Parts: sequence; C-alpha cells; structure tokens
Amino acid sequence: MDKIVIKGGVPLKGAVRISGAKNSALPLLFATLLADGESRITNVPKLRDISTAVKLLVELGARVDQEDDCCRIDANNIQGVEAPYDLVKTMRASVLVLGPLLARCGRARVSLPGGCAIGARPIDLHLKGLEALGARIQLDHGYVEATAEQLQGAKISFDMPTVGGTENLLMAAALAKGETVLENAAREPEIVQLADALNSMGAKIEGAGTAIIHIQGVDRLQGLNCQVIPDRIEAGTFMIAAAITGGDVLVQNAARCDLEALIGKLSETGVVIKEQDDGLRIVAPERVHPVDIRTSVFPGFPTDMQAQFMALMTCAEGTSRISETVFENRFMHVCELQRMGADIQIDGHSAIIRGVGKLTGAPVMATDLRASASLVLAGLAADNTTEISRIYHLDRGYEKIEEKLAALGARIWREQE
Repeated sequence: MDKIVIKGGVPLKGAVRISGAKNSALPLLFATLLADGESRITNVPKLRDISTAVKLLVELGARVDQEDDCCRIDANNIQGVEAPYDLVKTMRASVLVLGPLLARCGRARVSLPGGCAIGARPIDLHLKGLEALGARIQLDHGYVEATAEQLQGAKISFDMPTVGGTENLLMAAALAKGETVLENAAREPEIVQLADALNSMGAKIEGAGTAIIHIQGVDRLQGLNCQVIPDRIEAGTFMIAAAITGGDVLVQNAARCDLEALIGKLSETGVVIKEQDDGLRIVAPERVHPVDIRTSVFPGFPTDMQAQFMALMTCAEGTSRISETVFENRFMHVCELQRMGADIQIDGHSAIIRGVGKLTGAPVMATDLRASASLVLAGLAADNTTEISRIYHLDRGYEKIEEKLAALGARIWREQE
C-alpha cells in the first residue's frame, strides 16, 4: 500500500492544469449504455473510479478502448444487466447504471453502492423516481432488482436535490414514453453536461441547471461524442493549496462560473483571485483571515470542498466556524488535523476552528476522498514531515496529485508503506 510523504513549508508557484471532472466523466460513461453505435469521450481523468466504471461497462458487455484521455465505448451488444458487488462496493456512482439498463434492456440488478464513509447516502430517491416511471423494484440480498417493459413519463418531485438521483432519472427518462418532469432537481455543472451530452445523442431535455427539468422521451439515442468538463473540486483544491502555502499559482481550466461560492469565501480570507484567459490566478496573503462557511447544494458552498477549506482555516488568524448540512459524518478528518496541531472543536454539525501559527508534520491516516485532500493541504503548510497513509482514497478522485504539486515546488512524493 502506498503513502504520501510531504516536507512542508514551501510556497507553491507556477501553473497547474486541471483534469477532467470525475463526477462528470462517470455519468457520461454510463450514458453510453443508452446508445446505438460507438461513443467517444475525451478529457477522461486517469482515476481508480474511472477504471472501476470501465470494468463495469465491460462486465455488462460493452467494448471499451482507452488511449491517453480518450475512451471509446461500443455498447451495441449489451448482454449483462448485473452490476456485481465486487465492482460496486468501492464506488457509489455505480448505481448510475440502473437508469440506463432499465431504459435499454428492461431490467437491471445492481448491488447497493459503496464509496466514501461520509454518512448515509441512501438511494431511495433514485428508486422512488424509477418506480414513478413504471419500474418494479425490490431489494434482495443487498441488490436492487428492477424490471420495466416500457418506462412511462411522469412528474417526479424530489424531497431534496440529489445529484445521482437527477442523473439516473435523466438517463432513464430519455428513452421513456412521453414527458417526464423533474422538480427540485440538482443544478450542478455535471448535471448540465450530462443533459447536453444526452441532447447531442438525440434526447429532448430542457431546463438542466435549473430546479425543473423537462424530458421528452425518444425511441433511440445515437453514440456520444463529448469532452469532459474540468474538475471544479480539483480546481478548488489547488486554489486552496496556493492559499495555504502563501503561494502564487495559475489554476488552468478553472471555470469561475462553477466556483463562485468558493471564490467568494476565498476572497473574504484575503486571497486575491485574478481571472485570466486560461484560468484563475491565486495570490495568497501573508496570512489568511478567518471566514465562516455553511455547506449547501449547488450553487452553495460545496460539501466536497469543506475539508479542504477547514485545513486552510487552521492556519487563519482568528476563529472560524464551518457548518456541514449535507452529510452528517463528514468531520472524520478533524482528528487527523488535530494530530498536526490544529485547534478544532466539534459542536453538533459544526466545527469551530481557532487558527494556529503553524501546523506540525505528523503521521496521519486518510478516511475518505476529500479528507485525504485536506491532509495533503495541511502537510504542504506544516513544519517538518507529514506522512499520509491509506491514500487509495486520494487516487479515486485526484489524478497524479503529488506530481502536479511537485511541479509547483512542493516537496512531496509517494512511497510504499
């Protein structure tokens, strides 16, 4: 098993290019199950979750050819309808095959999903939506078993915005008979890209990016040809890396429109953010000011940036408060940051952070994907050496993060434990 070693205290300088978004690439890969003909997706990041998705597509009978950042998928001869536990247990997004398989094949058997242990993330909203489209669903020995002779359009109102649920219903409804209306839909940029991609395949979807989406079902969809959008969470992580180290970094490909909530909060800390033709330049102050944040669904402050922002606040000059409203168990990184000298107290669903003069290096353990990133950021700012174990979490969502940071001047490398 690998670990990451960091000798901190070096301000980051230079330019870093952001990879394609994992959270967009995964639904796009699964959307190819709906297509007649070959699909081509570029700017696909090289991540563990992407490898898992490709293995799942192959398991279902698709032919997948990968070259550099390009995936070609031919799903003409889909034969399997089961997403087995051994593949699904490591990646929650595997549940996104439910909608496409039901719409294309009329049945699906998908293991209940895994992923990061950051709290309860039930798929009941996915299942209720599919039932509203006419699917018959039962849970059996840890699997979702669904059948439908022909999905029928329906009006579906989500109890709360759900990214995965919106994506699953978008794909299922694209081939349903009649019109489907999704109310209280998720509005993330990844939702917009999926809807645009489905429309390029022949779907009829309007309203993506708003709370109400209309889908007019069609009889068939053609192959997909698209480029994955830049990863806004990776971009945000590198923006904070520049801020926490007192650096000056150009984050290439970062799209301001996808990062407004983070940019607003970073600006409050004293970080200067300059928009350039090829991205956002981040110039850090001598020491950041404390800022309170409250996570929310898009366009609010993203829960996937909460741990990274907390790492930054441990170095702020004063006290800040971070409230987590999306997941109930997303403070597991706190104990590890405390091992590095952070002064953090948990108060219900909030964390109170009193900034310290300097973090100190220590051996720490990653507990989930974004917690891993927060520990890397803390290690970059800390005195002495930090060793981060269980970094397989990190490899699920960040492409060659240690190489990218090293190119900015960080003293960081990967070792076998």
